[in-house]
Amino acid sequence: MDEKDYREIKRDIESLKNKIEELYNSLGIDKKKEKLEFFEKLTIDEGFWQDVEKATIVNQEISSLKKQIEPWVEFRIEISESIDLMEMALAEMDDEILQEISGTLKEYEERFEKLETIELLSGTDDEKNAYISVHPGAGGTESQDWASMLFRMYLRWAEKHDCSVEVIDYTPGEEAGIKTATALISGDNVFGLMKGERGIHRLVRISPFDANKRRHTSFAAVDVIPEIPEDIEVEINESDLRIDTYRASGAGGQHVNKTDSAVRITHIPSGIVVQCQNERSQHKNKAFAMKMLKSKLYELKQKENEEKMMEKSGDKKDISWGNQIRSYVFQPYTLVKDHRTNEEMGSIEYVLDGDIDKFIYAYLKAFKGNL
Repeated sequence: MDEKDYREIKRDIESLKNKIEELYNSLGIDKKKEKLEFFEKLTIDEGFWQDVEKATIVNQEISSLKKQIEPWVEFRIEISESIDLMEMALAEMDDEILQEISGTLKEYEERFEKLETIELLSGTDDEKNAYISVHPGAGGTESQDWASMLFRMYLRWAEKHDCSVEVIDYTPGEEAGIKTATALISGDNVFGLMKGERGIHRLVRISPFDANKRRHTSFAAVDVIPEIPEDIEVEINESDLRIDTYRASGAGGQHVNKTDSAVRITHIPSGIVVQCQNERSQHKNKAFAMKMLKSKLYELKQKENEEKMMEKSGDKKDISWGNQIRSYVFQPYTLVKDHRTNEEMGSIEYVLDGDIDKFIYAYLKAFKGNL
């Protein structure tokens, strides 16, 4: 590249710096820094640690503020230093340094987009962990294999984002894939980021299970619900529950063939069914299933309240479960397309390996104010 190209890149970085400054100010980062300083001073006061409850609340506030402040402060400093260094390199036409800084522009843009999008996560439950469940549609082995591919995609996404994963339920298909699978993904803003994945996912490919190598279309349903903390009250009557035990069918060695440790709970009034088989203890599986049921009933109540508010305001929108949200096409071309935002990616292998942030951020931006 010549000097003109480098100066164009420098202008792009400066433009990005201006966007960072605008958002930095609109988010009130400096005021948050003052608040952080106030709380940190409290921790060195004599007797602070004697009030355990107060100390816990203050420490949680400090941790929360640091997560809001540090990424913006670090990014702001880093991009300013890059601009200064690029100005010096241009004066001397140091091609090596100029190329190095120019190569960071795309990374800076992606970093800004992620930080910007996190600010859209202001929903009541956005900061919570999430249960992710995947169920195959009609189509036998092909659909079950597709459900398994989707479930793996979410586990890989969690791994890339340093989230912890606990597989709650995993029922394999007869030949391949899964009949159902549920995992609890724990980390920062997991529900807020993953809530847009809820819906029907469509796969088009030459089926490896078809001897005639024909193209098949398969569907799988994804559900995402927030994990509800213990301190939130959800009324559940024991008389409304049907509790069944059965032998676990997932991992667990010889033990799964000997005891009926897996637990399935049906909430009769709502028809909600939850099941857990990840623990060897039936008691633990029941406790985990009850926790998941509580989360599902809480979310059901939230949805009912939202729909009532929409009816009152006249803003009734289609949020039906059956909407197909995304297609994954292997043949006759490779493409992943989100039908709500028209976001596309040609690298389907990367997407199925957990690279779905582009779709997540596009969804959050497109539906800002409606989530």
